[in-house]
Amino acid sequence: MPARPFSDLKRLLKLTSLGLLLLLALLMATPSRAAELYVGAATTDITPKLPVSLTGQMRTRIAKTVESPVTATALVLESREGDKSLEHAVFVSCDLVCIRGGIHEAVRDKLKNKVPGLDLKKVIMNATHTHTAPTMIEGRYTLPETGVTKPAEFVEFAAQKIADAIIEAWNNRQPGRVGWGLGHAVVAQNRRALYEGGWAKMYGSTSVKDFRGIEGYEDHGVEVLFFWNNEDKLIATAVNVACPAQAVEGRSAVNADYWHPVRETLKKKYGDQLCVLGWTGAGGDQVPRPMYRKSAEARMMKLRELTLLEEISRRIVNAWEEAYAGAQQEKHADPVLKHEVRTIELPRQIVTDEDYARVKKEVVAYANDPSKVWIKNWKQRVLDRYDAQHAGTEKPYQMELHTLRLGDVALATNDFELFTDFGTQMKSRSPALQTFVIQLCGPGSYVPSERAVRGGSYSAIIESNNVGPKGGQVLTEETLKSINEQFKKSASD
Repeated sequence: MPARPFSDLKRLLKLTSLGLLLLLALLMATPSRAAELYVGAATTDITPKLPVSLTGQMRTRIAKTVESPVTATALVLESREGDKSLEHAVFVSCDLVCIRGGIHEAVRDKLKNKVPGLDLKKVIMNATHTHTAPTMIEGRYTLPETGVTKPAEFVEFAAQKIADAIIEAWNNRQPGRVGWGLGHAVVAQNRRALYEGGWAKMYGSTSVKDFRGIEGYEDHGVEVLFFWNNEDKLIATAVNVACPAQAVEGRSAVNADYWHPVRETLKKKYGDQLCVLGWTGAGGDQVPRPMYRKSAEARMMKLRELTLLEEISRRIVNAWEEAYAGAQQEKHADPVLKHEVRTIELPRQIVTDEDYARVKKEVVAYANDPSKVWIKNWKQRVLDRYDAQHAGTEKPYQMELHTLRLGDVALATNDFELFTDFGTQMKSRSPALQTFVIQLCGPGSYVPSERAVRGGSYSAIIESNNVGPKGGQVLTEETLKSINEQFKKSASD
């Protein structure tokens, strides 16, 4: 074969180099595969052996029957790039009054070394705030020595069941898609009545002469997340309603309140595989019962042949289906997933000298009445706070704050029964398309608005408030700061 002239060889090298450059440019211009969403879900029954003490009222109640089971539902979200896990979050919605009695710590402890790759700090638990769920704190009520499931026994039992559900959900995670939507349902009514002179009362009468109005705003939006597997089967949904589950709060039977008929209705329509998480939005001043038009509401339920729980469920399911109709049109397999966990400090509500003097008299009055042990201890904690305040040993309230970005939506947690005004601020000022506020992820206690404190009454007095309006505003600003950071544009978005 004759040797190529030098000019031909030079031309060949030039063309080869140009080809390599073009190939490199093409590769650089081709976007890398986006992170893929993985989803897992599981539900478990946490109804304990009966009889069992119930919590949520100031009196002792022993349940001997189950009207509806209390459950816990786990949802695992993970973003992957190939085999590499980039981010994850675990949500657990529980039919409990609050997340207290050490149950969150117990769940995390039981998960240690059981789930490779799981960051235990990213396990979030929330309560639906049913007042007909088992007691979790020893000594809260005067209970029989034997024959009743004790609070510590329930915490141990439930923590193990919840940990097992998380493991099941983690092991079942699979490629999936997510959608988000918004519906509307009249579930909540502000439960604080205002009277002439500016004072307020929770559940106050609205038919008396000096009644002047309802104190605050009501959020009727129903924020919903939907999760499908790759076979387009709906496997999980999270429903955010700004109202606690307190429709049947005074009963003496185990009852998951309105979330039970919501779950059962959705599963009947969309399959038993559907896992439903109830997320209580900022609704510390709300109730799922009418404050006025009570007779008219009762008549309509009678005509429809529905109980209050069924009526509330009907409204929520209708709102869910409104949201579903839109979300089905936009299913996302590769949404941005960011999850920040940090501890924030919130200033405590100051116990005044006047508070101390009033409460001290009341503690003395309740001291020898076993039926008043709950209210006596509730008030004693105010005196303890006053002493710590004056000794300089009281510390700010420390709260584990979770904020997440999931595609176009934001999610944020808090420990409290947070008044609706703060949730309204978060949703209005957030850069997200929709913002889910998930409260009762901790031991609870009300965080009232300034106007509620001026009005007084239960939920806005010192006994009710570890953290006051000032702390609520700090929580709002810290939450929004974190959400804003997550929605800043980056090269990976």
